[in-house]
Amino acid sequence: MLKWHTDPMAALISLQILQDALRTWGYLAVMAFIMIESSGIPFPGETMLLLASFSAATLVPELNIGLIIAFAALGAILGDNIGYYIGRTGGRSIIERYGRYVFLKPQHLKRAEKFFEKHGNKTVFFGRFIAILRTWSAFLAGVNHMHWRVFLLYNAAGGILWAIIYGTLGFVAGRVFHDNFPLVEQIARTTSWIGAAVIVILVVCVFLVIRVRRSRRSQAVTHSDNRENEPP
Repeated sequence: MLKWHTDPMAALISLQILQDALRTWGYLAVMAFIMIESSGIPFPGETMLLLASFSAATLVPELNIGLIIAFAALGAILGDNIGYYIGRTGGRSIIERYGRYVFLKPQHLKRAEKFFEKHGNKTVFFGRFIAILRTWSAFLAGVNHMHWRVFLLYNAAGGILWAIIYGTLGFVAGRVFHDNFPLVEQIARTTSWIGAAVIVILVVCVFLVIRVRRSRRSQAVTHSDNRENEPP
């Protein structure tokens, strides 16, 4: 018997609901759940992909793992484009109006724009594999007006690779663990949060390095000005 571990969405969407949706709608349920999550709404899209691929190996053999991966990739691409559109058309005004409630200030947007100019493609691609970024990276790309064709390229590449990796993970885990789906979901969730932690650490390190370099440059300029102003 499959059991649901504690999760922020568990109070609203239980594992039984996911199973019923998968049983009723099949591949469309996989696409819909992932599309909703990717559009910017916290939703168990990744869990649905794992459950579907796990079930294909154990409980619901009529499901085809290849089609599960294909529909998952399609849902990821469509959902991210919805999130991108929302961010590009109204995201900035939303952040400017309500951002202060979550400690977002106008200067944060300027920094985000500069960051996306340099690292937007990597953020969109790798964000698919990281908790929180999976939900918000497309929206942020839209807010910061990342070029749509560049966004689509990295979005599609990340979505397809993510669907292949997690779909295969769920399918292989089904062969190995049989009825212990919560363990598979826990492993995937932990891996995703570890990725998020690594990203946060890297961002903090880069920020500190930039601050130190700016401080040294400022001190060097000040020292140079002082030397020039010294009397002969």
